Amino acid sequence: MTKPNALYAQSGGVTAVINASACGVIETVRQHANNIGKVFAARNGIRGVLTEDLIDTSFETPEDIAALRHTPSGAFGSCRYMLGSYEKHQAKYERLIETFSAHNIKYFFYNGGGDSQDTAYKVSLISQQLGYPITCIGIPKTIDNDLPFTDNSPGFGSVAKYVAVSIREAAMDLAAMSLTSTKVFILEVMGRHTGWIAAASGLAAEEKGDAPHIILFPEIPFAPELFLKRVQACVKEFGYCAIVVSEGLHNENGAFLSESGLTDAFGHAQLGGVAPLIANLIKQKLGYKYHYAISDYLQRSARHIASKTDVEQAYALGKTAVEFALAGKNAVMPIIVRKSNHPYSWTIGEAHLEKVANVEIHLPRDYISEDGFSITEKAREYLTPLIMGEDYPPYKNGLPNYVKLKNVAVEKKLTKEFIID
Repeated sequence: MTKPNALYAQSGGVTAVINASACGVIETVRQHANNIGKVFAARNGIRGVLTEDLIDTSFETPEDIAALRHTPSGAFGSCRYMLGSYEKHQAKYERLIETFSAHNIKYFFYNGGGDSQDTAYKVSLISQQLGYPITCIGIPKTIDNDLPFTDNSPGFGSVAKYVAVSIREAAMDLAAMSLTSTKVFILEVMGRHTGWIAAASGLAAEEKGDAPHIILFPEIPFAPELFLKRVQACVKEFGYCAIVVSEGLHNENGAFLSESGLTDAFGHAQLGGVAPLIANLIKQKLGYKYHYAISDYLQRSARHIASKTDVEQAYALGKTAVEFALAGKNAVMPIIVRKSNHPYSWTIGEAHLEKVANVEIHLPRDYISEDGFSITEKAREYLTPLIMGEDYPPYKNGLPNYVKLKNVAVEKKLTKEFIID
């Protein structure tokens, strides 16, 4: 009997460690060659399944697959794409099943955030409805750290480490120049609705006067007068002010300060950059010279400074996803379960995709200081273990040596081309 194949795909914004999860999936399947045939990868997420654009990972050497563990971004391409409801988009779901059937795919591993887990859940439902059995396992990933049930999300720990290091180093520059030059530095970080990344920058402030002096969270409505008063006080006391602001900062009416009016493929508001708005406010009202930086893609692809904890957890979740599938589990997502803080220890549990999909976890109010401008000790206790440990990639000619896979295409078997709307 022909052994069933597996399909792995990446979805949503990529991270420094999503390929570590891919490594965990592929290496574990190869260890169970008696049960699973090949591991295919969909090029550009679920879109690759719809267009039958698949990659045969069996052409990759063990060394190159292992190198995924220290390579950032999405090795097979990612996407932002919603399937929509079965009632309105039946043709899409039928096409997914056609692709699975044509290539004898019986295991589907979808690596992404909340919207991606919704996709994985929908695939598990339609496989039953359309009579083609397929095991669907979601693999968590999001730098925003807003997935439910899991203690933290792979990708977050490395971004947290990056922003904490970045604000510490930038503030040292600021301090050196502040007497005769720049007084204010603003670092904008990602976080549309949740302030987890912004909060992580607070780890850099270990003593009074340490940066960041002000953190602006999406969970706290922006109050310009209070903010400006705090900036002025910091400059007076320390000589300068280092600020971290989340891209999702909003006013008292709930509107994003930086909303551009555009939306992405998931229907999310496209944010246009809040740092220059904050910088301009400071210049107009206080007259201070400023600099700002928008960390953007730099923060989520910074594999050179990844958290060792994050890398290990990302790999373990990919490995466990395969083990769950072989154990007969379906429509679930492996999760991180924190066992203790001192010493930090964790294990892996599971959550049902039905309960995970499209649920967003905000930064708890007791993680934010009473004045709304910094983090509490409770937040510090939660965040610190997630940035611990270094896991440097190998270097060549002074630069990180990241792998580029062959990504050999699987021969198409379906005669009808599918046009994506």
